[in-house]
Amino acid sequence: MTKISKKTWKERWFQIIFEADTSKGRTFDIVLMILILISVTALILSTVESFKPYANVFEIIEWCVTILFSVEYILRLIVLKRPSTYIFSFWGIIDFLSTIPKYLSYFLGFESYLTILRTFRLIRIFRILDLGPYIGESHNLSKALKASKEKIFVFLFFVLAISVILGTIMYWVEGAEHGFTNIPKSIYWTIVTLTTVGYGDIAPQTGLGQFIASIVMIMGFGIIAVPTGIVTAEYTKTMSNRTNTKMCRSCGEDDHQDGAKYCHKCGGGMS
Repeated sequence: MTKISKKTWKERWFQIIFEADTSKGRTFDIVLMILILISVTALILSTVESFKPYANVFEIIEWCVTILFSVEYILRLIVLKRPSTYIFSFWGIIDFLSTIPKYLSYFLGFESYLTILRTFRLIRIFRILDLGPYIGESHNLSKALKASKEKIFVFLFFVLAISVILGTIMYWVEGAEHGFTNIPKSIYWTIVTLTTVGYGDIAPQTGLGQFIASIVMIMGFGIIAVPTGIVTAEYTKTMSNRTNTKMCRSCGEDDHQDGAKYCHKCGGGMS
């Protein structure tokens, strides 16, 4: 009798933690999201000088959130049949990295260097939002980005090559007396100008240098638009291919046999 009750307890918590289509599961995800936002907000405010008097409050908030996240992480390990699968998964690593920093800072003492790991908690919100109406769109975007990666890589390599060539030219045209003290710094100026950021910390002074700079600026307008066009084209293609394709409402999988009613990947219903 005791064995059956233990199994029922694990199954009940599994539904709450991993299945967001139940009322308790949705409540769990909402509470989790609120805790993440409170934690990150407290972290941000703790770095503001005017909020320094509230350092103890922020410390208490961080410890409370860390303990709750630790309990959640342990529960995930308990209710799963194969905890190692979760531990070494992407979300398992993110959950671990977003929980461990406070403990490390307590024992090792270099909290400022671990602050960035605490901001990893924001990534967990994407898992919470990866539900219902969001799952299909996130899956479409993911497929479009994967399909575009080769084209984008070639494009970025082309931009890098152009930056090196133009940076080298500007180094010889302007010289150290105008701030172009070496080729890496000249390449930095080219990238800043090409992306239309234009910090203004280095600027060409000669007529030829300003002419080259004008060409780089004009090129920048076209270069910014290219990656967007590549991804948009692939996204449009993905959407058109899915017009007559059944998709799983739970995981977004669309590679199913004709007439399938349930997903072969997760067992969810088809849209």
